[in-house]
Amino acid sequence: MPAVEPRLQNRYAILVQQHLHGAGKANAGPGAPPGPNSAFAATQAAWRFLHNQRVTLPLLVEPLHEVARLWRTENATAWALLIHDWSALSYPTHPSKKDRKSHGSKFSRGYDLGSVLLVDGRNGDPVAPVEMELRTAQDIYSTRTPAPCHDHSRLDNLLPAMQAAQGLGLTERVVHVIDREADSLAHYRDWEANRRCFLVRAGEGRYVRWQDEELTLAQIQQQLQAQGAFCRSREVTYRGQMAVQHIAETAVTLDRPAWQPRKQRLPGEPITLRLVISRVCNERGQTLAVWYLLSNVEAVAAETLALWYYWRWRIESFFKLLKSAGHAVEQWQQESGEAIAKRLLVAAMACTLVWKLERATKPEVITFRDFLVRLSGRQMKYGTTHTAPAVLAGLWVYLVMLDAVELHSFEELQAMKTHLSFIRPDTG
Repeated sequence: MPAVEPRLQNRYAILVQQHLHGAGKANAGPGAPPGPNSAFAATQAAWRFLHNQRVTLPLLVEPLHEVARLWRTENATAWALLIHDWSALSYPTHPSKKDRKSHGSKFSRGYDLGSVLLVDGRNGDPVAPVEMELRTAQDIYSTRTPAPCHDHSRLDNLLPAMQAAQGLGLTERVVHVIDREADSLAHYRDWEANRRCFLVRAGEGRYVRWQDEELTLAQIQQQLQAQGAFCRSREVTYRGQMAVQHIAETAVTLDRPAWQPRKQRLPGEPITLRLVISRVCNERGQTLAVWYLLSNVEAVAAETLALWYYWRWRIESFFKLLKSAGHAVEQWQQESGEAIAKRLLVAAMACTLVWKLERATKPEVITFRDFLVRLSGRQMKYGTTHTAPAVLAGLWVYLVMLDAVELHSFEELQAMKTHLSFIRPDTG
């Protein structure tokens, strides 16, 4: 961490190490490997760090930014996918968190987590979260300076996030990938005017102008299918089953007025975008799913755009790693959104280290990764060599094992096996 006293830097490094483990309801706090410090001492040290006013969110995100800059230095020509998404963090039984917001029901309260995840456009490998924000009932705690306005919608905060990403030094080969929630004509126009490359899933009912007709995207898909415009792209997995993806592409113009809050209509300049339709079919040719993708990226093939959107699920996996598959964030006991946000950035660095191990290609690192999976005790699907939760769980076992070796001699560890004699039946 730059521009921070060594004591806080050391504490940050220790906290990241303590988050290299899978957690659950009974161990959602920072881990405490065997050593002179107890779990209570580790928790107290974490509390002091997370409540230190000198430890700010923009400061905690800087190590993640360094990871992103290093990735760009080593991959100068790769496209950087910046995937934007949001996830609810639910704390229905945590009344000590006074700043919780409602999630629509009186029994559903918590925070809204927003993140921007950098993904390698060549292979879909996650690299690092480059922005995070936590929306509470009163405030937004953000890694961006200035922080987003609490009164603005998620979509209104997207353009400032896109502009902030420019300061990371990722060059112009950056595409912002967003789910259907961002299907907004007014925002398309803003992003286009600001020269931001985007790839957004649109709704089938969106009206556009195509070949001098005003049609919905679903109607265009039907006409393209009747014309035989779809081409087989690749085999994919859809809900655990093998399927085939077909792609069609055309240009469409969006020239209607945009809807604004309070049902106001806002005229604007027409914009022409690429429409890429991804159709997933089973072996009998039946349609399983259709994606309507709008983009202003001109330099890549249509099937590449469809693949980039498919990789949007990486951020869903990141949220899952923070929740049930890894860090159990919804069991954390910190009593404020700000403390939760700070700890999330520590956990995000732990996730980044796991991803680095996942994408390693050196034989010695692959051997180490396989060793971690064996230590984790996790079962893999057939053909799967590793998963992020397995690597995370194995890392903790490995670190605990190292600490045990430092604390005890081999003879002492061997002697401790005698305490397990009760599990071996007496055959005498």
